[in-house]
Amino acid sequence: MKTVKKKDKKEILDQITRCPECGSTHLVRDYEHGELVCEDCGLVIDETYVDQGPEWRAFDAAQREERERTGAPMTYTIHDKGLSTEISWKNRDSYGRPVPTRTRAQLYRLRKWHRRIKVSSSADRNIADALQIMERMAANLDLPKDVRETAALIYRKAVRENMVRGRSIESVVAATLYAACRQLKIPRTLDEIASVSRVSKKDIGRTYRLLSRTLGLGISPSEPEDYIERFCSRLRLSGEVKKKAYAILRRAKELGVGRGKGPTGVAAAAIYIAALQVGERRTQREIAEVAGVTEVTIRNRYKELVDKLGIEVEV
Repeated sequence: MKTVKKKDKKEILDQITRCPECGSTHLVRDYEHGELVCEDCGLVIDETYVDQGPEWRAFDAAQREERERTGAPMTYTIHDKGLSTEISWKNRDSYGRPVPTRTRAQLYRLRKWHRRIKVSSSADRNIADALQIMERMAANLDLPKDVRETAALIYRKAVRENMVRGRSIESVVAATLYAACRQLKIPRTLDEIASVSRVSKKDIGRTYRLLSRTLGLGISPSEPEDYIERFCSRLRLSGEVKKKAYAILRRAKELGVGRGKGPTGVAAAAIYIAALQVGERRTQREIAEVAGVTEVTIRNRYKELVDKLGIEVEV
């Protein structure tokens, strides 16, 4: 009889995604009893399931922080991925006692050389400088952590493909941020990216196209729906306006209205119409400033939507 090793058994259990009895995918891992159970039919698939969590318990955040024996998780937003050690600047030993004066100069030299060897190669220095620039730009744009992680990963791929050489670091960083925003459906316009960088919109667009083509990012064009939430929040409009704007864009998509036009202009026009319908009027100038388009663009898209969709609006 063939025996199954512990490691092989764990791999088999990890691959189980459906209940062998009813075919349900609602599987519950009960670590307290060491069982893998189907939530629908109650079948116990395995009763020797191993708890992968810590062996200690914590009842509040202070206890959890005190008992943890690991550091911060790995992150691509730090050039060494956050896996290196740090020498504290507190001048205290492991017992919390002050370091003697005669050894402070030696500790200072240790810190200095430790900091230098962390960025020993030119590629490390390039990534370290780029990630600092990326952090500044992302903070000014108020981008979430997942966008920063994705942008850092794209930049590392660009360095491996030798795409940074001969180009401005800031233009490549701006292009990676733009690509990450497009990938995660948190779009920012090229004008917004250019406003927090020291390169032109034209350079960012050119570098972005090169990145997309060389790295095979396969980013789909942004949709007007992607901008509704952010524009409405900045204009302080209610949820009813957002709901109506989404409905207008769905109808426009079904009829092919606005196809081939800039998504920000179509989104701005839909918000303008929805705000008029609900009674939360905003001027075309206010919406244009938030959307980064001209008032003429909003008027043109507004006329198209109203005429093609048969919307009645009291101006």
